[in-house]
Amino acid sequence: MVEETISPSVTKSDGSLSRREAIPLSTISTDRIPRYQTKSKEFNRVLGGGIVTDSVLLVGGDPGIGKSTLLLQEAAGIARPDHKVLYVTGEESVQQTKMRAQRLGIDSDSVFILAETELETILNTIEQLSPKLVIVDSIQTISTVVLESAPGSISQVRECALKFIHMAKTKGIPVLLVGHVTKEGYLAGPKVLEHMVDALFLFEGDRDHFYRILRSVKNRFGSTREIGVFEMSERGMQDVPNPSAVFLSERQTQVSGSAVICTMEGTRPILVEIQALVTPSNYGLPQRTTTGFDNKRLTMLLAVLEKRLGYRIGTMDVFVNVVGGMRIDEPAVDLGMIACIASSIKGQPIEPAMLTLGEVGLGGELRSVSHAESRLLEANKMGFSHAVIPAGNQKNLSHKLNMQVMAVDTAAQALDTLMI
Repeated sequence: MVEETISPSVTKSDGSLSRREAIPLSTISTDRIPRYQTKSKEFNRVLGGGIVTDSVLLVGGDPGIGKSTLLLQEAAGIARPDHKVLYVTGEESVQQTKMRAQRLGIDSDSVFILAETELETILNTIEQLSPKLVIVDSIQTISTVVLESAPGSISQVRECALKFIHMAKTKGIPVLLVGHVTKEGYLAGPKVLEHMVDALFLFEGDRDHFYRILRSVKNRFGSTREIGVFEMSERGMQDVPNPSAVFLSERQTQVSGSAVICTMEGTRPILVEIQALVTPSNYGLPQRTTTGFDNKRLTMLLAVLEKRLGYRIGTMDVFVNVVGGMRIDEPAVDLGMIACIASSIKGQPIEPAMLTLGEVGLGGELRSVSHAESRLLEANKMGFSHAVIPAGNQKNLSHKLNMQVMAVDTAAQALDTLMI
């Protein structure tokens, strides 16, 4: 329970939104929805083709992962003499923001920096400056005098976000909000904040790695399965146009416990290496450690390996890693996962030019996956000559691929084909 004290000087809304008349659905046109193109093609991909005017977007991620860096770069890329951008920083001074801009090689007369945490002052500045884009870093630091609670509280975050949304819809100014995350990885603040905004994007990746992934969680103007891949460099966040080549660049081909799978992120197929290490356990309880993969799904696949395929894993430690900082949630990688685990148990490497694809059921059967042809075309383009796929996908292949495609019905047949 949180006590909220409302100032008596609160005024009601002018009702500008409520004065709009209802119109028939058939007369509404969406052919020319104006969008602002960002400098980054990867960011444009995640946005769905650019920033829609009068939209409110929320970008979250761990501290230091690159949220402020990316948005400051995009502010400079969008800004023009007739296209002002207001960057509101509630966590840094204008000098600190200037130092970051100097490191990134950014210097623009059309990017305005405002170090302010009071909502009313920010809205007055927007009224006077009339920018084409507003970036707020971050929403948890902004507070309104209407409420006496501390900045970052549920009431303050909700009220400030509502005011920014009202301003964006009435004035046609898009707003990019930066949001903090908790130590569990969830967006800080009320859950209603995610419902209020038009789009939610989350930064993923380890700060010890060079690569960052911007994932679309919610998007009213585009796909919710798209990702953008960036590389953190001395010049800021750089686009990675071919993620498959990057994630496979340091792959060791003659090592057991390694397999290549193809995951679909929106409309983009990406080849990723997954690794497994299976060793006898020296403790009473075997360890099951995963990085970038769902631990519960790994437990299910281990049960299938032991029950249906005869592998004794109950007394062994299993460590699984998705290379490059990617996180994979789709079931199409099941076959690759059990293949690299079986490869580690037997100490036999998988054919380096082999792609594994398929969902494994509890009965050990291999189920078909979506976009199989797109995945195979991506693997073919990257030089893979063999692929093991579910039999259900073979009938839907139309293109002639320059690779040998082997269709199987069960996971046991797949492992025999892989010669493990």
